[in-house]
Amino acid sequence: MPISRRRFLQFTASGAAVLGVSLFGNPLLRKAFASAIQETPIIWLAAGACSGCSVSLLNSLSPRIQDVLLDQILPGHHLELAFHPTVMAASGDLAMQAMYDTEEKPFILVVEGSITTADGGRHCEIGEKDGHGITSLEHVTRLGRKAKAVIAIGSCAAFGGIPAANMNPTGSKGVMAVFKEQGIVTPTINLPGCAVHPDWFIGTVAAVLLGGPESVKVDAQGRPEMFYQKLIHDNCPLRGHFDAGRFAEKFGDPYCLYKLGCKGPVAHANCPEKRFNSGTNWCIDNGHPCQGCVEPEYPFDQTMWGTVPIKDATPPSLYPPIVTDLKKSVDVTPAYAALAGVAAGVVGAQVLKKKPARHEDSEGKE
Repeated sequence: MPISRRRFLQFTASGAAVLGVSLFGNPLLRKAFASAIQETPIIWLAAGACSGCSVSLLNSLSPRIQDVLLDQILPGHHLELAFHPTVMAASGDLAMQAMYDTEEKPFILVVEGSITTADGGRHCEIGEKDGHGITSLEHVTRLGRKAKAVIAIGSCAAFGGIPAANMNPTGSKGVMAVFKEQGIVTPTINLPGCAVHPDWFIGTVAAVLLGGPESVKVDAQGRPEMFYQKLIHDNCPLRGHFDAGRFAEKFGDPYCLYKLGCKGPVAHANCPEKRFNSGTNWCIDNGHPCQGCVEPEYPFDQTMWGTVPIKDATPPSLYPPIVTDLKKSVDVTPAYAALAGVAAGVVGAQVLKKKPARHEDSEGKE
């Protein structure tokens, strides 16, 4: 059976490890193993964005951004940020040429920021050709057709985000919406967040390298379930206050922040587990309501500081009453009274059932 050069090097390395032989002391063998590492170039396109997701990536803790750029993100796999306007040294024509050279190879396209579509997309241009600016719309459609996978990083790239809010004069849209209009079928994964957690990006890229984009299980919004399956509400450290009906009336109150506009009951992400700033903090721990930045509705027009329905029913239909005065006792509603009556009836029936049995036993003993 034929064996590839890559497999031969892998077998050789395994055998050497068993025998305790150091292959990498030999410069020729070291060069051969280095050439066996699979390089995966990334074109990071910054469209209508604030660069917040790029800054978040630079704050990656484990692995550090140095490890991502210089080492193997997986054994045998190395990422090459061939084009990234924030971290690359080149600029102008040299930077654009790096993009053009990379798109002739198998590459992953990462899009940060919304795609402006109004007026031919002229509200966002990246580089120029023949004296005219090239729109982000033109770049994303051209590169999207060539890429082996596309990652829309951040809320703006995933769903339009803040640039698409309110009247949206620039016609900002998410990558998937643009691809649908252009008939582009390249596998696309949404990583919403404002800003995105670096682990969400690193984990997704690692999964794509291991099993291809089809191996990443996504939800109805195109988000990887490994990061976006759980409700923030279910893992919130203030959940106990919510269940007890203790709600903050102003910022600084040590209670559930739902009444102050918290979107945790409708937002899907593992922020409580991951936290930001190298795992030290996140919105709720900082005393701020969750803004639901991972959801398509973000920034929640007209409701940024208002409450949102919970599971299609607003409190107190299914949840404890949201009282305005924490010193007052919670009113007993007819529903709670009915439940109490049923419970009392069940207990009473059990007592009545037991009494005759005890009476018969006493007669038998006499």
